Amino acid sequence: MSGASLRAMEAAQQEATFVPLVADQLDRVLHVEHQAYSHPWSRANFMDTLHSGYQAQLLIANDHVLGYFVAMKGVDEVHLLNLTVAPAFQRQGWARVLLDALAVWSRGQGAQCLWLEVRAGNMRALQIYETHGYVRMGVRKAYYPAAAGQREDAVVMRLALEH
Repeated sequence: MSGASLRAMEAAQQEATFVPLVADQLDRVLHVEHQAYSHPWSRANFMDTLHSGYQAQLLIANDHVLGYFVAMKGVDEVHLLNLTVAPAFQRQGWARVLLDALAVWSRGQGAQCLWLEVRAGNMRALQIYETHGYVRMGVRKAYYPAAAGQREDAVVMRLALEH
């Protein structure tokens, strides 16, 4: 078993806790971001969201970053900007934990729905969102940067929130 696998097992056995994402934690978050994505968010992207006062939560266990989300509140809706589970902790249910926490916060803000975009080719994320109740609403053509200067479509999804 690899060191990463052992760390993942140890962290999974610990109690996970949400803490606000702050600038001091960005090195850890950026490490995860670069492991998880071919086109990761930059430090400036995260700093902009923090300075804008967006909801940014870090999920940690045993001092390991399990994942995080960043969301922007609108008038009666919330837009999920980034939800990431660290690769070492994927397929362990942490995405559902993050999505549940996001929905609870969103309801508390009076949001009627949650919106997000996801890469059209990200089948695992699409399946997770659909299983969680999100519905495909449309496609944004050439929304995301892709390899070799190409662009990838985004699937727009919505979750109606019950209060």
